[in-house]
Parts: sequence; C-alpha cells; structure tokens
Amino acid sequence: MLLLFLLQADMPGESTMDKIEDWALDHGLTIGGIAIFVIIAILAIEVIVPRIVRVTTQTRLAGKPEEEIEQRAETLTHVFTRTGATLLIVLGFFTALPELGVNIGPLLAGLGIAGIAIGFGAQSLVKDVIAGTFILIDNQYGRGDVVEIAGKTGVVEDIGLRRTVLRDLDGVAHYVPNGEIVVSSNMTQEYSRVNMNVSVSYSEDLDRVMEVINEVGEELAADEDWKDIIIVPPRSLRVDSFGDSGIDIKILGDVQPIRQWEVMGELRRRLKRRFDEEGIEIPFPHRVMVHEAKAAGLPAEVRLAQGEDLSPTKDMDSGPTPDMLRRLPSESSEGGQGEGGE
Repeated sequence: MLLLFLLQADMPGESTMDKIEDWALDHGLTIGGIAIFVIIAILAIEVIVPRIVRVTTQTRLAGKPEEEIEQRAETLTHVFTRTGATLLIVLGFFTALPELGVNIGPLLAGLGIAGIAIGFGAQSLVKDVIAGTFILIDNQYGRGDVVEIAGKTGVVEDIGLRRTVLRDLDGVAHYVPNGEIVVSSNMTQEYSRVNMNVSVSYSEDLDRVMEVINEVGEELAADEDWKDIIIVPPRSLRVDSFGDSGIDIKILGDVQPIRQWEVMGELRRRLKRRFDEEGIEIPFPHRVMVHEAKAAGLPAEVRLAQGEDLSPTKDMDSGPTPDMLRRLPSESSEGGQGEGGE
C-alpha cells in the first residue's frame, strides 16, 4: 500500500504497471542490491570471523589445553557473529529507507533524542552491556563452563553482551543479566578438582587406610578408560576431621574440566569395593530405640539416664498404706492365740 501511494504521488500521468516497472528499475534494484550485500556480508562474517578468532585464540592461549582453546573460540565467535549480523541488518534497513521515499534525516535526529531519553531510563541495560564486555575480555567463563553467578549454578548455555543463560541439573534455564554478576565462580576453567571426604571407623589403622586410598587412586588413573581424564591421581591429603561416628580423610586430585563429578563417582565405587575386601569399616550413625513397655525392666542406671524419676511416689512418714494394713494380723487373732497359749 505504501509503495502504490508513493508511485501515484511521483508519477500521476502513468499507469500503475508502468509506475511499478519504473520504480523496480530505479529504486527496486537499489534495495535488492542492499539486501544482497547484507546477506553476503553476513555469510562472510560466518566464514571469516571463526577463522580469525581461532587463530587469535590459539596465539593468546598458547600452551593451554585444546578444550579450553575450543571453548574460548566458540564463545567469542558466537558473540561476534551475532553482533555483526545484527548491525548489518540495521544498517541495511536504514540504507533502504530513502529508496522507499522516507527521509531518514529527521528520523535519525529523533532517534538521537530518543536515545538520550532512553539512556537515562535504561541505565541497567547499559550496565549489562558493559559488564558483558568485560566478562568476554577477561575470559571469566564461556559456553560449556559450570559456573556460579548471582546465586545460580549451572552450565553456561549461552553468553552475550546483555545476559548469560545457565542450565541447572533440574533442567531449569536461568537468564542472568550481566549487570547483576558481582562475583563469578568458574568450576571448570583450565582444570577441575576432585575434592571429597571418606569416613572410616575410629578403630581402623589410618596409615593403612590412606595407603589403600592412594592405591585405588593410582589404579583409577592408570585405567585405560580414565587415564586421559585424570591429570593428577586422587590421593589422601590429610585427616580432615573427627566426626560423630568416624574419622574423615580428605582426598584431592586434578582432572580435565567438568569431569570431576564422574571421576568422584567412580572413585567412591572402587573405594567401597576395596574397603570391603580389606575389611575397612565405613561407619554410619546408630540409633537405639527402647520400647516403653520394657523400660521398667532396665537397670536403675539406665532408667536414671533416660530421665525417669525413681524416688518414692508417696511420703512414708504419713503412715501405713491400706495395703500394708491388710497384710498385718488382726488384733482378735492375736488375742485368741495369746489366750490359747496361756
């Protein structure tokens, strides 16, 4: 409708078909050329940017693990290509507007004024973009990392200049504005760590227990399925604490990023099997329950420990009880026995 109105206004003496043909040869070719340029430029960005980012990342992160380089390159490529494509589309749109008879001069001036007004009301958006820029520059985290930010923990599914998307173990997606991130904790940068405690009974020989733990860790690190994942074999570090029912031993080891949880699961499985073979006891809390009906038959010490009141329920100075009187012989029977005796 807008196109027909412009054609009728510009060429009132010609037919509609002639107007469309003239407009297509004049303005239509220009708009088509702009659209083709934008499409080619976006495709070029999709091809060139990943290669440039890859070479730059390999140079800056020389000596780092290949997985970290790939993760960094993927994160930067995703941000740069998406931002570049958005800018090209906006540029192409404003370039094509004059061909439709729209004067973009007043429009740009109005957008500038509106931008100033929006800038005062959208300070949080500016804050998010600035924070996102520094997150990328500092390489705080990337796609695929497990992080804790703004009180949420999960895998980074997407990262942009404005927000970060996390996916937790329950499958919930958390959209966190970058401006809300004060501290970011990356659990999978460069390497991850096995950090776990194993509890054993107080009666066990701790030197022998720690020796068994180290043997199991070495066996796991030498296993064909795990040797490429484990960097430093898990080993007993120290006696960590004295628990209520056992002694806790700290175990530490280094593994490839994001693999610590599966390594800890396999290590616990092997430790349980080896402890069973060696007769090493893994303690667990015990609870003793005493039935109320049997409580009266317990020793006095146990009943006192349970808080039972064992003091007499009645004052013996108040006189004999009816039960005691019934057990005493009557006076008449005593008198008869006395007379007969005499």
